[in-house]
Amino acid sequence: MSQASVADRPFALSAEDEARLAKRHEAGVRRATRERRGVVVSVDVKIDPATDVSAVVLASREPSERFFCLEQPDRGGFALAALGTAAAVTAGGADRFARVAQWCRDLGRGALSDGHGPRFVGGFAFAPDGGATREWREFAAAQMVLPQVAFWRRDGEAWMTLTEVVSAESADGGAGLAVRAGALRLAPMPLLDPDPVEKAEVHSAAPPEHFEAAITRATERIRAGDLRKVVLAREVRVHAPGPIDPAPVYDGLRTVFPSCYCYLVGKGDSAFVGASPELLVRRDGNRAQTVALAGTRRRSADPAVDRFLGEQLLSSEKDREEQAIVTRRIERVLDPVSVWVAAADEPVLVKVHNVQHLGTPIRAQLADPLPTVELAGMLHPTPAVGGEPADKALPLIPALEGLDRGWYAGPVGWTDLAEDGEFCVALRCALLRGDAAHLYAGEGIVGDSEPASELEANEAKLQALLPLLT
Repeated sequence: MSQASVADRPFALSAEDEARLAKRHEAGVRRATRERRGVVVSVDVKIDPATDVSAVVLASREPSERFFCLEQPDRGGFALAALGTAAAVTAGGADRFARVAQWCRDLGRGALSDGHGPRFVGGFAFAPDGGATREWREFAAAQMVLPQVAFWRRDGEAWMTLTEVVSAESADGGAGLAVRAGALRLAPMPLLDPDPVEKAEVHSAAPPEHFEAAITRATERIRAGDLRKVVLAREVRVHAPGPIDPAPVYDGLRTVFPSCYCYLVGKGDSAFVGASPELLVRRDGNRAQTVALAGTRRRSADPAVDRFLGEQLLSSEKDREEQAIVTRRIERVLDPVSVWVAAADEPVLVKVHNVQHLGTPIRAQLADPLPTVELAGMLHPTPAVGGEPADKALPLIPALEGLDRGWYAGPVGWTDLAEDGEFCVALRCALLRGDAAHLYAGEGIVGDSEPASELEANEAKLQALLPLLT
């Protein structure tokens, strides 16, 4: 291949990789014919670890196809970016996690792949049938995609995985995937306009007083003994002078919040973007990890003030109890399926750009390697985003909030053919559709929560995204 063609087609397959793909495609067709079902076929190709894989996906996406980006830059430069659909599943209802896990297992059975292999990517709404309103139409209550193209980067290595599901009738020898790889573009992320001619308008979906009144009603229920904690969210809308490009918004989040799980899931003119400090679950074989996160204080540019705010959070009885509720629930959920569960003795401060939280790392040795998707379903929603007890708190949430959370506070992440994977909790997020952005942030309410203080904390969380959209 000439120098010019390498520059024009940076991800085009070599002759050797094309031959490897064709051979694997033929083997997949033979298996599909023999077993009378679709067979997953994929190849891994090593790429330059300096590649901005999310930028490649966002520059290369077609108008109607699905795309997915997940990064945690501080964790060895971790990035997973995916494009296109080789196969997909959607589901709703209380058993959606189990159904999705079974679909991934069935489709991945007998896959022909390299050691790195394909990954399923996607997420789940907060509620079993959430995302029913018009703005969430591209986001099912449960939605996992096996992408055609996936990039993986971590600890100085990077790979491109090309994937298709072949049948007995498949006859192109993998040529379609090779063409797709050759069409991928290496381009920088677009920049935000620092001084737009027309300014965006910001409005609360409901007056702030509505949020404070909901908190008051919640604390009355808690003090009456009906429940111990409930999380209430608020929606703020941004109306821009033109269509909002999710790429520079996502780029801004991963730059400002390198310790967070920065995610972007989309199709067409709809995109769900955010930067979450909260891991729901990570599974590696029989080992599972999670973090109980609750309690919030703002950050300060003054180190002394910032330390004071952190110490105030660590010594707050209200925040410590809110955080302990989350820890105890996670331990109770994991205990029946684990050999042992270990939580840190004391919470630590989890500091991100604009706020800080109390966090307790929790590890477990699983008795059996339950699929990551099923573990996510067992843990979701934790009291950090739902409430305690769940059977009392969850019905109260829509009644007091008056909004459809959609994917806000739901799990977003990935799983592989071995059923390992990780999901974060979709916090500090916005749903982008055309020229509108719907921002969501929530607060954990306990008996002595003060409406004005909770509103102030909520405004601080919204500042994760508002500056990038206005």
